Amino acid sequence: MTKETNLATVENPAVTMRDVMEKLGHHDEIETPEGLDLTKPHLVTVPEHRKVEDLTAKHLAAAEHLKPTRRKGTARFDDLQSLIDWTNRNKGETSVLFAKPDMQAPTITCVADYHAAGAADPLNPKGDPSARHCHHRAIYDFPLSDEWKAWTQISGEPMDKDDLGEFIEANAKDIMDPTPAIIAGKEDEKNQQWENRLIQTAQQIEGRYGQLTQLLQMSRQFQVFETSDLKLVSNRDTGEGEIQFLNEHKDAAGQPLKIPNLIIVAIPVFVGGAAYRMPVRFRYRKAGSTVRFILSVYNPEKAFEAAFKEAVEEAKEKTALPTFKGTPEA
Repeated sequence: MTKETNLATVENPAVTMRDVMEKLGHHDEIETPEGLDLTKPHLVTVPEHRKVEDLTAKHLAAAEHLKPTRRKGTARFDDLQSLIDWTNRNKGETSVLFAKPDMQAPTITCVADYHAAGAADPLNPKGDPSARHCHHRAIYDFPLSDEWKAWTQISGEPMDKDDLGEFIEANAKDIMDPTPAIIAGKEDEKNQQWENRLIQTAQQIEGRYGQLTQLLQMSRQFQVFETSDLKLVSNRDTGEGEIQFLNEHKDAAGQPLKIPNLIIVAIPVFVGGAAYRMPVRFRYRKAGSTVRFILSVYNPEKAFEAAFKEAVEEAKEKTALPTFKGTPEA
């Protein structure tokens, strides 16, 4: 064996190892393919036993470095018109409105990237073509007026004379005196529609409307004197008898109390909204030497529904979008 042969034999393992490592460690620069389809994974091989690396997340991060690939986020507005303007600016073919008629926290929501109409297609290998992220939204929280909060908060709650007086004086601006037509208590086509509605309510609950001055006077000088009369009723045919105690409330002069049991308030449901005229029932309860007063707003749900419906119809008309009652998917 010659000297050259011995050298080649010695060098061959080193050369072989060098060539093997060069092949194992070889890599090429990876550039984002032109027209990259982000719905498909982009795979490359890297050293370390030819490990397969998924670069999809890195490509997405790189693609969003300068500009987002889709819209997302939730905007909250302070008035209905702003929500309408935002909706018209961002709406598409699949956009919808959701209206939540919650009397404590009413809202209207626009989902700009809502799912397209039609049945889902879960077996499509490319994904459901009608599905959307539903991440681009706007919400308007209807602000309940201070007047609405004040009257609904005390509705049905017993108050003493002083508390009643303070409340009436603080909210006197909300109370309106009944019109002559309402005092007359007869429905007539010459009356305003709201007058006939209040007259109907009084007839249904056997009510009589009073004025603000009457309420203030009662809250300052109200005294109740209770008398009990015994009445014996007998049936001549059977001989059965019945004893009845008749309680009658009288004023300080001994005359029967004539107290109006209804008043009219005109208050907006939402801040900046139109005022709604509503009857408020006025009652009192005598317990021993004390008297408790109760003011109850009659059927406030009706006024709320009317105000909410008016606002939703405005949004629906100005955006020309489908509207659903409720809340969108989380």
